Amino acid sequence: MTPTPALHHHNGTSTLTMRLQTVRLLPRSQAYRKYATSTRPPIVRIANGTFYRHHPNSHLGGTTPNPPLFPDLSFELPSFTKREHWAIIGPSSSGKTTLLQILGGKHISIPANARSWPYLESDEVELKDHTLRDPARAIKRVGFDGEQGLGGQAPQSAYLSARYESRREDTDFSVLDYLQGNTELNPSHDPAVERKVEASSLKRVIEDLRLGELVDMPVSNLSNGQTRRARIARALLGKPELLLLDEPFMGLDPPTLTTLSPMLRGLAERHEPRLVLALRPQDPIPDWITHLMYLNGSKVQFSGKKTMFLERLGKYVENPEETVSGMEMPPLHQVKEIGRSLTENGILEPAWSVDVDSSARTPPAVNKSKPESQTMLSRDGYPLQDPEPAEIGEPLIEMQGTKISYGSKTVLGNWKQEVDGKSQDGLWWNVRRGERWGIFGPNGSGKTTILSLICSDHPQTYSLPIRLFGRSRLPEPGKPGISIFDIQSRIGHSSPEIHNHIPRSLTLRQVLENAWSDTFRGVPNLDESAGQRINACLRWFEQDLRPGVGAATEGGLKCEARPDWADDILFGGLPFSAQRIALFLRAVVKQPDIVVLDEAFSGMDEDVRDRCLLFLAHGETKQYSHLDRMQSKDGTKEQYSPTIVESDISKISKVQVSGLTKEQALICISHVREEIPGSIREWICLPEANTRKPARFGRLNGPIEGDYGRWNEIWGM
Repeated sequence: MTPTPALHHHNGTSTLTMRLQTVRLLPRSQAYRKYATSTRPPIVRIANGTFYRHHPNSHLGGTTPNPPLFPDLSFELPSFTKREHWAIIGPSSSGKTTLLQILGGKHISIPANARSWPYLESDEVELKDHTLRDPARAIKRVGFDGEQGLGGQAPQSAYLSARYESRREDTDFSVLDYLQGNTELNPSHDPAVERKVEASSLKRVIEDLRLGELVDMPVSNLSNGQTRRARIARALLGKPELLLLDEPFMGLDPPTLTTLSPMLRGLAERHEPRLVLALRPQDPIPDWITHLMYLNGSKVQFSGKKTMFLERLGKYVENPEETVSGMEMPPLHQVKEIGRSLTENGILEPAWSVDVDSSARTPPAVNKSKPESQTMLSRDGYPLQDPEPAEIGEPLIEMQGTKISYGSKTVLGNWKQEVDGKSQDGLWWNVRRGERWGIFGPNGSGKTTILSLICSDHPQTYSLPIRLFGRSRLPEPGKPGISIFDIQSRIGHSSPEIHNHIPRSLTLRQVLENAWSDTFRGVPNLDESAGQRINACLRWFEQDLRPGVGAATEGGLKCEARPDWADDILFGGLPFSAQRIALFLRAVVKQPDIVVLDEAFSGMDEDVRDRCLLFLAHGETKQYSHLDRMQSKDGTKEQYSPTIVESDISKISKVQVSGLTKEQALICISHVREEIPGSIREWICLPEANTRKPARFGRLNGPIEGDYGRWNEIWGM
């Protein structure tokens, strides 16, 4: 792009006139002519640019935090090549979303001409569609981190039960309506604004993203994975030149991952559109990605070929104490989650993952005198092989032939199941005190529907053969029915649906107090013990919930102080990861009979996730210590690795919140194996919808982390 002239006058000619003259040159700018004789210009070009949320000289820049974003950044994204496909990798706080926004034209560039879009200025784009010359029109971002549902393009349900009701409202727009943009009750008919969706494009996108069976379904009924596919489809129908996908794999099951990746590859190779993916460290990297940008500490630590990055990562595993080409690498125990490859046949582990995992679980040398330290443990402190079966109590949930149907369509229990040697219709399933269950299955198989029956959010709970805490929803002879308030007071629940509906205007303390309320806005029934438990949780996770506080408070030395800061922080003002922590604490703080965690840890960095898992298992009694040494594979190097130790609070007998007890049951849903608690032993894997195959049941002999073959066994891979 031609640089903008300096702000002054030349012989009475104002700067405004000169700028207008510059704009007229855009159809055939110098930036494009430079590439015309050799190759096509890049679609995005950044040359030594520094970016700001506000201009440094503005009044906002002086009164609000306005740090430079990615100082002296240089990057080019080619417009036409089959040999260069980019992904951005980094933790949730590393700036992935900010970098995608910069590529799309947001934030202020200093100097102004450091960022340009040469291909969008070309005659080729002008002939195709002149509106694509605007980066806001040509570049679209689809974000999933922190954005629930279908975004602003479709209405959200007013309450949790709405998605399970069979009656259709005027605002229950179908998936087809959403894809075509028909989601307004009073749409405008301005031809300049309306953009019709071509039938051929609509058909191809529906086929590519496997939405054919969902087109007539209300968007409010979609599962989390189906919602992601619908949002990607909607963005593709806008025919952007560049599509930025922010954490597209979060919440998707392994089978969907292996089918979505080849579809994205086809789009990238056809340039319809070009793609840039932003991935978490634990996300597998599609095998067709050729170039990576690694972010850490809000800085670009590496930018180049994927093979070179993985090679440097391997060298770091071999020699952790040596600097790798100036890169700031993550702690060694986190490296095993980086570098997995997503292929059409499944997910492949990097060569170094076994070495890192085995060394990270080796008992530290400083504790060799203690026999108990020789036991290999999971990240949340469970032996990798079960020493003995857990103690099981009375049934809390009893389903005897459960089947969910809407008219002629059955969405759960459309199978025959072997029960005590007899073939029975529907889902037969019991959950007892002390059991730890994992519910698995493809997106749309009915996992969240099962949870809606357990929490009694589903209207059909009244008419189905389901007993909760020994009672049915409707009265029986000599026994009253159980109310929804009695049920939900005994269940702690964290899920994307809860995240979507909980009021953003609640303070952080009110979110945790809400565990003792009947509704989101209800008055909590608190006593002194409840207040102490809430304070303990807030103190324990202060470093993650309170902006600007470091890790010094972890371990809980401030065991008496009331965290007043939680009265002033609004839930809606927290980062996405901190919101997930607050909802997790809301689910466990009351120590309910049943803890339900539906994708509760998605969106968290691995350190935060592991601390939550450890807190779920042991409460305040255990903490991580990063002061234990372990030797590298050849015994010549020493490095630091986190080890589970007794907490400071436990040493002074001030524990307010313990971990899961034998009186509680745990139910967990996740598509990421690292997010599965180490206590999970029982599992159910639901079949893909409408296959009429029965659900599969099984039992693990230890944490999934101890043998990842257990994960493949669950999924039948």
